Amino acid sequence: MTFSPKAVCLDMDGTLLNNHNQLTKNTLDTIQHIRKKGIRVFIVTGRSYNEVFDSAPDGLELDGFVTANGMITYVNGEKLLEHSLSTELVDKVVQSARSNQIYYEVHPNDGERLSLKEDQVYIESMISGEKPDEVGINEWLERQAAIEREIRWHDSLPDQKYAKIFCFSKDHKKMKAWIEELEKMKKETNFTTSSSSHHNVEVMVEGVNKATGIETLLKHYQINPQDTMAIGDSNNDIPMMKYVGYPVAMFNATDQIKALVKEITEYTNDKEGVYHYLENYFKRLGQN
Repeated sequence: MTFSPKAVCLDMDGTLLNNHNQLTKNTLDTIQHIRKKGIRVFIVTGRSYNEVFDSAPDGLELDGFVTANGMITYVNGEKLLEHSLSTELVDKVVQSARSNQIYYEVHPNDGERLSLKEDQVYIESMISGEKPDEVGINEWLERQAAIEREIRWHDSLPDQKYAKIFCFSKDHKKMKAWIEELEKMKKETNFTTSSSSHHNVEVMVEGVNKATGIETLLKHYQINPQDTMAIGDSNNDIPMMKYVGYPVAMFNATDQIKALVKEITEYTNDKEGVYHYLENYFKRLGQN
């Protein structure tokens, strides 16, 4: 074992969080233990900044956050870099989602996510009843929490900066068909899409992803990507895995992620895979 990271990038859903979207004390303690060694630790997530703290302590101290799949990067609670979608694209995607009866949330650069009030009935109906077998428990719980307390329903979209549009369907075939519609839109308007499961897709600025957010943080701290470790599980982590020097896949990661990495954790996210992996890794380095 010769790789000694100067920075560690950690995905949240399916990685840091268990299947009930909880960050355990063991994992938190290990992260802070690593930071005391002088190693920078970053959360790199598809979640918005506010969403990070739905599952993490309000006082969580880290060296940086890459949020909304790279759209906004934070250090010490302040934005280091931000991107925003054009108003025209936001309107176009939302109208298409509504026409196709796709669940959607529009995430501002600042503030709480929102959807249109006239779509509240159909959006809420998609998350009612029993969880479909094909949908992961963590994703289902996230959508239920959003409906119950996190989405703000508006008569019209306020004029402000938007970081991403998150879309969901409990029918993966319906989501696949709608993603094909988004691909057609790309011929007229440039944007990037990213999915963390077969049931969702996020719309972001073209060329922005987790790797571009990490790049911003590493430049800030003057760290080389080759000196950086990353742990993730989903296909929206692919740019991150290709960018860093030491990519690691969760045991529960997709086959595409596992094909890109140096190591695979022994345990899943639901069995504190990050905690066990980092504890053992730094013991092997003699840095426990």
